[in-house]
Amino acid sequence: MRPVYLDYNATTPVAPEVLAAMMPFLTGAFGNPSSSHALGRQAHAAVERARAEVAGLIGASPDEILFTGGGTEANNLAIRGAIAPDDDRAIVTTAIEHPATEECCRLHEIAGRAVRRVAAGPDGIVSTADMAAAIAQETGLVTLILAQNEIGTLQPVADISALARSAGALAHTDAAQAVGKLPVDVRELGVDLLSIAGHKLNAPKGIGALFLRRSVVLRPVLVGGGQERGIRPGTENVPYIVGLGAACALAGERLKHRRAALAALSQRLLAGLREAVPGLVLVGDPERRLPNTLNVLFPGVSGRRLLEACPAVMASVGSACHADSEEPSAILTALGFERAAALGAVRLSLGWDGTAQDIDTAITELAGAWRSLASARQSAA
Repeated sequence: MRPVYLDYNATTPVAPEVLAAMMPFLTGAFGNPSSSHALGRQAHAAVERARAEVAGLIGASPDEILFTGGGTEANNLAIRGAIAPDDDRAIVTTAIEHPATEECCRLHEIAGRAVRRVAAGPDGIVSTADMAAAIAQETGLVTLILAQNEIGTLQPVADISALARSAGALAHTDAAQAVGKLPVDVRELGVDLLSIAGHKLNAPKGIGALFLRRSVVLRPVLVGGGQERGIRPGTENVPYIVGLGAACALAGERLKHRRAALAALSQRLLAGLREAVPGLVLVGDPERRLPNTLNVLFPGVSGRRLLEACPAVMASVGSACHADSEEPSAILTALGFERAAALGAVRLSLGWDGTAQDIDTAITELAGAWRSLASARQSAA
C-alpha cells in the first residue's frame, strides 16, 4: 500500500509545472543575470518574470520582492535588518513563533534590546488587546507568524499591523505556512515585511522571498555585490527563482478553484478520526485556521509511537525526541496543555493532490494504530 503523505506543512513535492519551468535554466539557459550578453539577458528576464509572479500572488509590486535562500533567511533579513543598531526601541513578538523568528529575536535580546513576547490564548490565537498593550511601550518592530506552523491557527495580523503603524513601528509577518494555502494580500494585511518559503508551496527547497515595502530601509545581513538591491547579494539562483515564480502562479490558480475541496478533505479527516478515536482533541480554534492543517491529540498514547506503529501514514509530531525520552511541543505547553496530553500530538497537513481515498485510508490506519497502542497500555497496567 502506498503510504499517505500528510506532512505538507513540513515540505511539498516540486510540482511538475514548476519543474518544467525550471529545466531550461538548469541546462542550456545557464547565463548569469548580471551578464550583458544574450544568455545573461535571458536569465535576467526570467528572474524579473518570476519576481512579478511572486508579487502577483501576494498583492505586491514586483520591485518590492527580494529573493532569498528560503523562509529562514527572509525572516533573518527582516527581523535583524529592520532596526538600526542605535535604535533602542523594543521588539514585540508572540510566544508561538517558528524558531526562525524566535532565534532572531533572541539575538536582539543578547545584544541588549528588549523583546516582549505575547502569549496566545488556549485557542492558539494571540489577543489583539494583549498585543496592543505590548506595542504601546516604545516599539520599533512587531513580528508575528501569520499561520502557526504546528497547529495552523491564523493570527490577527491586519489588526496588529495597524497597531504597529499607529505606534510608529514596522510590522513583519512570517507567512511561510500561509502563502499558497490561503489568499494573502500584503496591502490588506498592512505589513511592511512578509516572508515566503518556496518549499511550502511546491517550489524547491532553498528558495524564498521577502516582501519589502518601498518605504522601508533594510540593512543587509550579507555584503557583496549589488544583486537584489544590495540587500541580498550573490549571483541569483535563476532556476530556483523561476521555480518559485511558477509555483506562485500555480498557487493562484489552485486558490481560485480548489481551496474549498482542500478544506472539505481536512474536515473529512477530522470527522473520521473523532468518530474512530473517542477523546481525540483538536488543538486550536476550529475555524480560524489553515484549510489543510489539523493538530490532534490522541488520548493515552505518544504521537511519536503512534506514527512509528502506523507506517502507512507520513505525518509529524511536535515533540522533541531523544534517545530515551520525549519532550512535548513547546507550542502546546505554551497553550496550557499538560505534558501527557501534549505528547499525544500529531500534525496532519494535507496537500492539493489528496483524495478522499487517501483520507479514509489515513483514518483507518491511524485509528487502528491508536487502538493497538491503547490496548497494549491497558494490558501492561
